[in-house]
Amino acid sequence: MRVLVSGWFLQYPATGTGQYAREILGHLPRVRPGWTIGVALPEGWAGPLPEGVEPVWIRLPRLPPDFQKLWFEQIGLPGAAARWRADRLFVPYWAPPLRAPAPAIVTVHDLIPLRFPEYRATLAARLYTALVTAATPGAAHLLTDSEASRQDLLQRLRLPPERVTAVPLGVSERFTPRPDPVEDARVRNRYDLPPAYVLYLGGFDRRKNIETLLAVYTWAQDAVGENFPLVIAGRLPEGSSRLFVDPRPLARAWGLEHVVRTIGPVAEEDKPALYRGASAFLYPSRYEGFGLPVLEAMACGVPVVASEIPALMELVGDAAYLIPPEDARGMAGALIAVLVDSALGQTLRERGLRRAAAFTWIACAQRTAEVIEGSAGK
Repeated sequence: MRVLVSGWFLQYPATGTGQYAREILGHLPRVRPGWTIGVALPEGWAGPLPEGVEPVWIRLPRLPPDFQKLWFEQIGLPGAAARWRADRLFVPYWAPPLRAPAPAIVTVHDLIPLRFPEYRATLAARLYTALVTAATPGAAHLLTDSEASRQDLLQRLRLPPERVTAVPLGVSERFTPRPDPVEDARVRNRYDLPPAYVLYLGGFDRRKNIETLLAVYTWAQDAVGENFPLVIAGRLPEGSSRLFVDPRPLARAWGLEHVVRTIGPVAEEDKPALYRGASAFLYPSRYEGFGLPVLEAMACGVPVVASEIPALMELVGDAAYLIPPEDARGMAGALIAVLVDSALGQTLRERGLRRAAAFTWIACAQRTAEVIEGSAGK
């Protein structure tokens, strides 16, 4: 079978979609060694490719970046699939082509643009969301990351249940609780980390609930702030806006500067040590399609305090302390309990490690391959 995979997001390895595309491409050849797997890429991209896949180059026209992406998805990719004689087309993010020369299997990680109006505030965003929504019924099959997201798709896009499959993501073997003294010290020095800390690693868009993240420390700072400051990791926005929240002005306004540190973007290779060094992981997101940072934290043996939302409830089971996302006081109480009650912290560590072991990229690739094989058309 000849399977062509859209590789657009390989250009953005720090994004969740980029990580997913990289891991799936790295594992599909292992679970289907008899397949010929191509990855469609813009000409000129010079990044590394996993073993067992071949590049299929697409020359982009001279257009603004957003229009280049749209052209790639709707014209370049279907054209490449026809030239390459693909038996299946796999798009690992929500961008189904309106027309494709082979059955298209599309991963829809979440429906953020449909659930939150601020994500489609611009005309371009509204038009793009309308386009991919209209194109979605033409896909042969849809994958999504959780049963919670699957229910979202069924309800909001009114799709037949048999054409939507939940395939949980995996966690890389790099995320481990085993100490690496040299690496751990290098990361601690690189980001000037305190001896102990609570970690947030993620985005700063509105659904990530950065206001509650900081509000937790207005309640917790007297009890644990001095010994366990909050370390906020990720590429910071240039000020707050309709879509993003900058935590720095909030920390100043709320008198939290002495217990909140921002360290900016974190290199992918540094993340395991950053997690391992944390005493707890705090994640108050309002909405997730899966919650990969929570899984990575559990895999590193870090107790998790997170939002009681469908996708995270499904992901963690009883392996994390979950609180409603707007309850900053309750989340502060949970965090304090995890930090000062060593028995509770150890219980969550052990449960988290067991839970994380059930999520592997090889299993994700195997189930994905089964869906691709079985998707001959609508």
